[in-house]
Amino acid sequence: MNLKKEILEWYVTAGVTETIGEYPLNRLTPPKEKVLLPPPLPEQGSSRKTNLESDNFLQDAIELAKSAQTLEELHRILMNFNGCTLKKTAKNTVFGEGPQNAPVMFVGEAPGADEDRLGRPFVGVSGQLLDKIMASVGLDRKKNAYISNIIPWRPPGNRSPSDSEISLCMPFIERHIELLCPKILVLVGGVSMNALLRQNSGIMKVRGNWTSYQTSRMKHPIPAIAIFHTAFLLRNPIQKRLIWKDILTIRQKMEELGIV
Repeated sequence: MNLKKEILEWYVTAGVTETIGEYPLNRLTPPKEKVLLPPPLPEQGSSRKTNLESDNFLQDAIELAKSAQTLEELHRILMNFNGCTLKKTAKNTVFGEGPQNAPVMFVGEAPGADEDRLGRPFVGVSGQLLDKIMASVGLDRKKNAYISNIIPWRPPGNRSPSDSEISLCMPFIERHIELLCPKILVLVGGVSMNALLRQNSGIMKVRGNWTSYQTSRMKHPIPAIAIFHTAFLLRNPIQKRLIWKDILTIRQKMEELGIV
């Protein structure tokens, strides 16, 4: 048994990606007199280099996503893209699931532990709840619904993705939506809602209300609506009454558009 390796793997899974001090500290020994040392001088141009690398990765993401002409090409591009640090700690790239002609597309936040392990979106407990919610209005990921996330790699410890990670992955999910071209876009959770609608609002105020989603490459806007994330509903079951109201609103839109 390699105990050191197991401890490091546990740290990564828990989201610990850096140490606070340069040297280990034995807290069982008496403290020594502190010697204050001047802070090290930053390397010249180091922060600028980091910013330039980040900008280059974002530009690469934009160009690569734009070049994809099919969902298969976009999937292959994501599998080979190494500009996002989340990919280094994730087991799988979770792309999407459902028929390519699905009229309704659900977009969540990021994969969880079960999704990362299996390489499929929304397959854990919250995903099973989403399946039940969809089934109540005649939607099925095997027949007429498509499911994906704005982030294709699991953040360590299931933490929320950072703004920079979201920005880096946005070109891919935007192209994903363009290529699928659904008739209805359902944004699952506040992170997905704010990222795709380019806003900073609480989902409690926005959920259940129709808006439009459109990129510069799309000829027509797509009706979009935000709903609570199913992981939130599991923690707050009293809010299930609101998700039922929202899913009926989606059903009504489906009937208006002749989807059912």
